[in-house]
Amino acid sequence: MDLDGDGIKDIISGSWPGEIFIFRGTPGGDFLAPEMIKGKDGLPLNVAGGVRETGNEILITGNAKFLKDGDEDVVEYNGKKYTNTAEKQVLVTGCASAVFAVDWNGDGLLDLLVGEIRGRVGVYLNEGTAKAYQFTKPHFLTAGGKEIQAPHGDAGPCVADWDGDGLHDLIVGAGDGSVIFYRNEGTAKDPKLAAGVTLVPAGTIEYDAAKVSPMATRGVRAKVCVADWNGDGKLDLLVGDLNNQKPETKELTAEETKRVAEARERRDSLNKEYRELIEKFIGPKRATDKGEAKKVRERMDALRAELAELYKIIPRDYDTHGWVWVFERSAIAARGMR
Repeated sequence: MDLDGDGIKDIISGSWPGEIFIFRGTPGGDFLAPEMIKGKDGLPLNVAGGVRETGNEILITGNAKFLKDGDEDVVEYNGKKYTNTAEKQVLVTGCASAVFAVDWNGDGLLDLLVGEIRGRVGVYLNEGTAKAYQFTKPHFLTAGGKEIQAPHGDAGPCVADWDGDGLHDLIVGAGDGSVIFYRNEGTAKDPKLAAGVTLVPAGTIEYDAAKVSPMATRGVRAKVCVADWNGDGKLDLLVGDLNNQKPETKELTAEETKRVAEARERRDSLNKEYRELIEKFIGPKRATDKGEAKKVRERMDALRAELAELYKIIPRDYDTHGWVWVFERSAIAARGMR
């Protein structure tokens, strides 16, 4: 889409922290380095971002930086610094934003629909111009009178006229691998969404190495694109996912088998120690003495280094990757809006 109105296609992307980025297109067909898209308030767009402070922690959701300020550990977020202390720990997470640009309210300007890890879909309306966007604060979409909540979170929104009535409908990929259709029962300028209808059922992901399949199977974290894939005049679904698949492995010698068994035993021991150290690093049981906290960090670093070497010996239990699945729409399904 051409978000900045210069006549050249741009790319927009979400991110794990949650901020939205634009890669501006150039006349030569290349793209510039990413820029965070900012709202009318001058702050980067992040539909579920912000700072939440409780009794013993400060939780930042967004693109934060860990810094040293003299002897203090600080985290910088949106121009403000937060100090990590024994009484109040600063933690950072993300909201896994997924963005889709569309003229949602029919005013001729591109708006942004953004899914996030809790399963909600927010909309940033554009109150600027075709060449100078200005995005409002977001509001979360409802369907059938309830706030949209993608199953298992991780909403990935897409907009298309799925039922052929000339209005924008919402289609959402969900964390459980399903794809849900929300019909627009309103107008082009005032969309109102009906309760969701499942177009694609949930997938699965297996973490037990003994159960991971060597075959391609449908996974989770669905991200969807709507297009007439086979040129038959009906809209189809392209659905990306995340899954684990058993890799091809070579047959080991007796000596190699013994070495792998020893490495796995050592790995399990180190992982157990690492999990115990995590409780001393974050949370209510964390070490508050600076000297002790330093020792915990150093030991965790050493464990990570040793584990990295062990994983060079241990064969992979599975590969984690994603497939893109094509769901072609039949004539019967098209009449039934599925």
